[in-house]
Amino acid sequence: MAWLVVAAATAALAAGGALLGVPSATLFAGLLVGLVVALGGWPRARWRRGARLEVAAPASRGAQAVLGVLSGALLQPAALAELGASWAPVLAAVLATLLISVLAGLLLALHRDVDAATGSFAMVAGGASGLTAIAGELGADQRVVAVVQYLRVLAVLLVMPVVALLLGGGPGAGGGSGGGLTASAAPLWADALFTVVVAVAGTWLARRARVPAGALLGPVVLAAAASATGLAQGAGVPGPVLQVAFALIGLQVGLSFTPAALRAVARVLPAALALTAGVIGATAAVGVPLLRRAGASALDAYLATTPGGLYAVVATSADSGGDTTLVLAVQVLRLLVMLLLAPLVGAALGRSGRRRADGG
Repeated sequence: MAWLVVAAATAALAAGGALLGVPSATLFAGLLVGLVVALGGWPRARWRRGARLEVAAPASRGAQAVLGVLSGALLQPAALAELGASWAPVLAAVLATLLISVLAGLLLALHRDVDAATGSFAMVAGGASGLTAIAGELGADQRVVAVVQYLRVLAVLLVMPVVALLLGGGPGAGGGSGGGLTASAAPLWADALFTVVVAVAGTWLARRARVPAGALLGPVVLAAAASATGLAQGAGVPGPVLQVAFALIGLQVGLSFTPAALRAVARVLPAALALTAGVIGATAAVGVPLLRRAGASALDAYLATTPGGLYAVVATSADSGGDTTLVLAVQVLRLLVMLLLAPLVGAALGRSGRRRADGG
């Protein structure tokens, strides 16, 4: 009964958020509902005396796998072809964004409530839902990461229409739920089969290879390989399955909140907001000139390098008559690079943190 109440509240809030154009409305709804349940102490899991509701580990890993399939499936042959002639400036822009993000994260880690891993994953640009899902496994505070990541996405969405108008674009699109990116031309059974096979096989292979956060990263790699080579035949993740995955990730984060954790996140927000503004400006200052060298217009170069808001970015490019394929290609490449490098960044920052703690 408790889970039925939580599911109904999440679905209702997600529907309202989608109408308002909230990015990743279902994940955000799950986070808010989980937060209310965790702080209100109700409903309790009656079958476990005194236990709080929590998302079971298999459900959490399944949600991560679905997000991995979604992320990898975005790498289409057309996107790779678009990058072929201009890979050097695009790669430079992606790596510059990663460096700017990590530096901003280290600055955020100067706050007494944030460690280096948490700060870096909170500020890394791209893949907000995926990074939120695996942050806890990689030694970061998942709650801070989730709040700061979606604060950055919201800031990008608020600034984007203004910049688009200044650079000669149209009015742009709202927060978006994914639109044509999450829609698939394949039949529903093909989408379901593709999702199940890639999620199960990718997770199994990653576990065999002992890859950190393998439930997400294994399916990312396998789905990207299948999509980029055309083997996927345009298949993706069925919409209802994706929404359940988003809800589970949001609930996992929300249900883990405590009053002390909420106060800590509130203390971090002013610094996070200032650094977010700095990251948005810095990525544009570095990325736009690089992509202009590749022949992109000023608006397309800006949209391709925004630190988040993938679906709204692509919609804005389409509304403005820009090179949507280039914008999508750069954004997807950055998303995959960020997700695949996340375990390495987490391990390096974890070692650094341990050395400082030991006085080394």
